[in-house]
Parts: sequence; C-alpha cells; structure tokens
Amino acid sequence: MNWLAQINTPSDLRSLPIEALPELAAELRARIIEVVSVNGGHLGASLGTVELTLALHYCLDTPRDLLVWDVGHQTYAHKIISGRNTDFTSLRKYKGMSPFPKRSESPFDTFGTGHSSTSISAAFGMATASALKGDTNRLHVAVIGDASLASGMAFEALNHLAETQANVLIVLNDNNMGIDKATGALRQHLQKIYQGDSAFFKALGLSYHGPVDGHDLDALNAALHVQKSINGPRVLHVRTIKGKGLATAEADQVTYHAPGKFEPKTGERIEGAAALAYQDIFSKCLEELFERHSSLVAVTPAMLSGSGLLSLKLRFNSRVFDVGIAEQHAVSFSAGLATQGLLPICAIYSTFAQRAYDQIIHDVALQELPVIFAIDRAGLVGADGPTHHGVFDIAYLRAIPSIEIFAPIDAQELVDLLHTLVLKFENKKLLQPVAIRYPRGSSGLTVHPTPKEIDPYRIQKLRANESGAKKVALISTGAIAEELSQVTQLPDGVDHFHCLAIKPLDSSGLESIFEKYQALVILEDAAVNTSFGSAIVSLAQELGHSLSIECLGIPDRFITHGSVGALREEIGLDATAIVKRLQQALDRVM
Repeated sequence: MNWLAQINTPSDLRSLPIEALPELAAELRARIIEVVSVNGGHLGASLGTVELTLALHYCLDTPRDLLVWDVGHQTYAHKIISGRNTDFTSLRKYKGMSPFPKRSESPFDTFGTGHSSTSISAAFGMATASALKGDTNRLHVAVIGDASLASGMAFEALNHLAETQANVLIVLNDNNMGIDKATGALRQHLQKIYQGDSAFFKALGLSYHGPVDGHDLDALNAALHVQKSINGPRVLHVRTIKGKGLATAEADQVTYHAPGKFEPKTGERIEGAAALAYQDIFSKCLEELFERHSSLVAVTPAMLSGSGLLSLKLRFNSRVFDVGIAEQHAVSFSAGLATQGLLPICAIYSTFAQRAYDQIIHDVALQELPVIFAIDRAGLVGADGPTHHGVFDIAYLRAIPSIEIFAPIDAQELVDLLHTLVLKFENKKLLQPVAIRYPRGSSGLTVHPTPKEIDPYRIQKLRANESGAKKVALISTGAIAEELSQVTQLPDGVDHFHCLAIKPLDSSGLESIFEKYQALVILEDAAVNTSFGSAIVSLAQELGHSLSIECLGIPDRFITHGSVGALREEIGLDATAIVKRLQQALDRVM
C-alpha cells in the first residue's frame, strides 16, 4: 500500500496503525532519494532521521507541540509529511521549496534554522513564552545532533535551561557525525554513555533517558510516550545512522552529506565537469606552502571537507585543527597560535564567520595578530539560500581597524595572494590580520595553477584590463568579474579595473580614475550597503570629486535560494544586466 499518498498532515499520520510506520519509512526514504538524486541537497542527515521524524509527529500533537530542528539538514522527511510532498520536487530550486526549515513556508516549521546549535535556545524561549501565557500543556522539542551539541551556544542554552522547570525535551540525535566525523571530548563522553555513564547531563541537573535505537519505531514511540508524561528539561538520547537506507551513503557519510546528483538505485554519483573548485585550488596551494613553511597551521570549525582541507589534514595532521562547530573558539584559538609566532590560516565560511565577529575584533584585530581568514563561500552560494549566502563579510569586516581584505578575481590570483602573504610573514612584514574572500564552486581551471606574481606591493594596486580615453570606469572586486567573461566586449567607452584589495583601497590609483572618468560603476558580489562600493563613494567624497558613481551588488534584502545564475539575473548582477547599466551610465555622460 502507498501510505505516503494518504499523508497530507501529521494528523493523517496519527490516524495510521503503528504497524504501517515501517513501510511508510521506506516510502519516505525512496521519496527523499528520488528528489535529492536530481536536485542535490543534504541527503545523509535526512535519511538518518526518517524514523525519528515519524515517531515525533506520531506521538506529539504538532504543530501545537512545537518542534525545532537544529541546522535543518535533517528535515526532508519532516517537510514531506507536513503537507509538502507534492512540492518536494521543487526542493532547492529557484522559487521552490526551501532547503531548510522556514517559518513562512509552513506552520510546522516553528523556527528557521540554517546554522547549528540554535535549537535549544529557541525551544527554551518558546517554552518560557508558553509558561508566561499560562499554556502549560504544550511540549517544546529541540532535535539537536551530537556535533551541534558541542557548540558553545548549545552549552550556554543548557546551562540556562537546566536551572529552570521549562517544559523542554532535548532529543539528542547522535550519529557520530557532523559534516565530517564528530570530534572532541563530548564525543568521547557520548561513547561512555553507551555503557551507562550519563554523568555529563546529570551533573547539569538534566533528566537523561536513553540511548534509544533511532531506527526502531517501537522503541522510539515507547520512549516518546514516556517523555510526554514528564515535565521540566530533559534529554532523550537517540542513536541513528547517517545515510540510513542507502548503502553508499552509509559507507561514505562525509561525501553523502550533500553528494550532488547521483543514481538513485545505486547511489553512484554523477560527476560534473572536470574543472577544479576554488576549494580544491585552496587546498593544493596550502599543501605546497605547508611543505616549505613549518610556521603555517590551519584551523577550521567543522569544515574540513567543505573547505577542502581533508587532504591537508592527512598530510600534516599535527598542524591542521578541526575544532568542531565552534566558530568563536576557532578564531580565538587561531589568535593564541599567532601570539607564539605561527601563521594560522583560519578557513571559515563567510556566513559562519558572522558567528565569530567579536573574536575577530577583540582577539585578533585589536591585538594586531597575523591571522589569515580564508573566507570561503563568499557571495551568492546558490541552492542553500539566505542562511548560507556569503554577502555580508565585506561590510562587517571593513569596519574593523587594522584588518586587510582581499577578493581575488580568479583562482590564479588566489594562489598568488596566498604565496605573497606567506612571504610577507616570513619577512616579518605581515603585522595584522588578513581576510581573503573567494566563492564556492568551479574555478574554471582543470590544472592547479602555480604562483606567477608574488609581489607584496602589487596586491594593493588597481589592475586595468584596458586603458584609454574612455568615459566610464567599471571597477570590480572578486570573482563576480566572471560575468564579464560572457561579454564579447564591454560597451565602447568603458574601461574595466579590478581591485584585489578592498581594504586598504588603492587611493592613488582610484584618485587617478576619479580625475580621468566622468562616471563609475562599481561591481561586487556582496551587500551593496556599506560594502566595497560604499568605500569608493566615501573616498571620492573625501578627495573632493563629485562624479557619478553607481554601485551594483546584493540589494538590501535577503536573497532566496536557487542557482547562482538565476539569482544574479533576479538582482541584476548577470552579464546582460551589467552591460545594460554600463550603457545607461555612458548615455548619461555622452
């Protein structure tokens, strides 16, 4: 029987006999595999939580009982059984279903989550609100993974929650994985819990239950029915297998966290073009630099595979540190390394660096420590959507004194810049933090580039692709200039300049442009407010120039999910729109 066809809401699920749930679980897995094999997405985590999802909705009175999912990687089954099965084929597509929980999408998505370790705080806040309103019969559930539980924010929430009587059930989804293998002492303690030692939770004053087999529906239902009769803060420990039900995903849990497109029956991945990703280029470059410079170390907050550092970790294990989902610690740990004469390269996604902003200011920049921040996934990232777009880093970093910010135009310039910065450090001339922003995805190269221009002086100077007696100057920074490669030539009357250095700006080079051209168009793949273009506008005003300046970038709103191409077209950052704006600028000054 096709049980899934009968499910429009969790109320329908609760009308089924419990004996139907294992068959429904199999149908859900097939549906997830069917769609994700075509659309891409977070496969392993969602396959691992199918039975847990069914048990939660079967036993709880959702959406009256409030269910908060941490991160949201594991919510595909939740989306399907909460009225979104028909639309599930639009997952991650432009104007389609969000890849993460989204409050505006469904009342069953009680809290938007794309970053980790927020669920306990959110559920606790909801429980407190319920108590204040006198609603004492509502359960509040936070489903959090073992890797997310080790994050500082989760500890902060536990510390607060444990001294209250808030009706919060923490479901610890323990699969021994984040994106990569889970690390740290808590991971080791969870292993001890399997032998009956739950001292960590008991020491906090939290009631602990488990561990329960997260794929045994009878055991899950029994455990959740017990939890419904208990009040106060408590933990239900559930053990699951990431990738459950697809052999290839179970065998290679790192790759199948988000495998891209694959053959649904075998799980065999459908490889794309042979071009190397920026992350591949970054990793290979670090390997070459690590071989030559013993002072280099690398730090990442649970992004080894995503940042391309797995191979570096294998070769230089003692000098590469995965600190877990702990962005603040990653930055301050890097600062400590720097005080002792090492050069840390802290590889962190743009959207996750936001979580460590105070540490970048207080622990690194204020002390003028040489830490290189590799700001990965800068710009629009595509189908992961607004929680993952790296569009605010220029704005939030540019405000910090003593930091330098660079945005290479391509992978070759990224390699040149890394080699140049390491050379500066070895020559005792790198005396402050540096941020390098680069995008996700293809570099367009099939061979790893070798460094060509290692020049500490050049990296802060404007580059002109053309020069002549033109009317309009286009000034871009970063890889957004790839859009210009789709144009046979720029409109006659336009010169293009590239700024590798966002901070400090090449003031003399820009002043020459202010004097020579009648209008400027600034192009960046970042928030247009207070970002790169704003810096140039401010400089022009300071120098007394009143020429026309138009800033093209990410508009002042959160950008939805979809392919990078579709999103750039929507916001006017595609090649056609750029050329149109350039022509309009020319028309105004002719």
